[in-house]
Amino acid sequence: MSQSTPEFNKVLYAPLSEVDPVVQNIIDKETWRQYSGLELIASENLTSRATMEANGSILTNKYSEGLPNARYYGGNEWIDELEVLCRDRALKAFHLDPAIWGVNVQPYSGSTANFAALTALLQPQDRLMGLGLPDGGHLTHGYYTAKKKMTASSIYFQSFPYGLDPSTQLIDYSTLASQARIFKPRLIICGASAYPRDWDYEALRKVADEHGASLMADIAHTSGLVAAQELADPFKYCDVVTTTTHKTLRGPRAGLIFFRKDGEAHKDLEKRVNDAVFPACQGGPHNNTIAGIATTLLQATQPSWKVYAQQVIKNAQALADELVKHGYKLQTGGTDNHLVLWDLRPLKLTGSKVEKIGDLLGITINKNAVSGDASAQVPGGIRIGTAALTSRDMREEDLRTVAGFLHRAVQLALLVQKESGSKLLKDFVRSATVPAEGKVGAQQVTELRREVRAFARRWPVPGITSPIVRPAGIEEDD
Repeated sequence: MSQSTPEFNKVLYAPLSEVDPVVQNIIDKETWRQYSGLELIASENLTSRATMEANGSILTNKYSEGLPNARYYGGNEWIDELEVLCRDRALKAFHLDPAIWGVNVQPYSGSTANFAALTALLQPQDRLMGLGLPDGGHLTHGYYTAKKKMTASSIYFQSFPYGLDPSTQLIDYSTLASQARIFKPRLIICGASAYPRDWDYEALRKVADEHGASLMADIAHTSGLVAAQELADPFKYCDVVTTTTHKTLRGPRAGLIFFRKDGEAHKDLEKRVNDAVFPACQGGPHNNTIAGIATTLLQATQPSWKVYAQQVIKNAQALADELVKHGYKLQTGGTDNHLVLWDLRPLKLTGSKVEKIGDLLGITINKNAVSGDASAQVPGGIRIGTAALTSRDMREEDLRTVAGFLHRAVQLALLVQKESGSKLLKDFVRSATVPAEGKVGAQQVTELRREVRAFARRWPVPGITSPIVRPAGIEEDD
């Protein structure tokens, strides 16, 4: 700001805490929550300070519809350099030959990346097959119910879900192949949001080839582990690979679409994907986010990345092992990746109640369907991931401690459920939070919350550069 800056522009130079203390306070409260709790949602992670700096940069000012060297606005020479750099780093991070693979780094999220990929690969009402949501699939892979088509992937395309073998809870590739002979899909999607095992991409390639279908992998959850070469490589077999950038890849919230460029079958796929992203599905890219992605991808090419990915898996396996020791049922009995899926039905608990208890304790988890659930809306399990706690420096023994907290949380949920005397979630929450004569659930929630809080605050949180002070509006039972 200069001495001649007019009054109406002075606000442009003031810090957030001065311009909007209300929003600043909300950010401070969220910072305190992340510092004081245990983040176990499998689709979340903690990005780096460098990525935050890039994502919060002046690049947010620039509009750049189109592709490098083919923009609809001027002044994009440095944006072009950035986007080309991000593409190059994406191919390098996933060990891809640029003569065979290309990538679009503009999608705003994983969902928009997936719909753009479907737009590129299919015509309206073409047929696709994806893993069913109750078996660990994703909304954008064609999910619908008996009464409603839930997402654009089922509204604009015909979909048929494949599932798990009930005896093993693993992908039933044999039945999938049989179903494909009846359904005749134009596209098969492999990938999941709650599947704790790795994929047989070669088996799915054979099914796709039998019907002249495309094969697309959505590796949103596992892309950081794939980049580290700790899981099977979908790029050997797929035509298109999509991913988010904020889960195990540990970047900002956005998406990527990788596409093959080799061979007659892929001769125009690059153009179809790029046209599907813009102008078909979205407008100008978020250049600040692309900068954050580029920084993240640079981190993913470093030797330390593989060590991080290995630790994520070790932590998940330690957590799973400890829960099994406590006698709990996990889908498939364990994990190959970053997540475990905990089946609560033998305990006669819903995922919703355990999620609520977790919130009260400072343990962030999410309710999730498990194989055999009648409805994904009333799930019988919870999904737990270890990427974020690994980013807070935790290792196997620390995750065993976390498993102990989870064990106590579930036992506490059973007690609260009994004391509430009701099946309703609102009564369950009331019983867990409002002390009542002759009932101990609420008091035990308070006591365990203090333990969880003390444990969580032993660990750093990436991106926090100043001393963490409890903000106004946070009341604690110290």
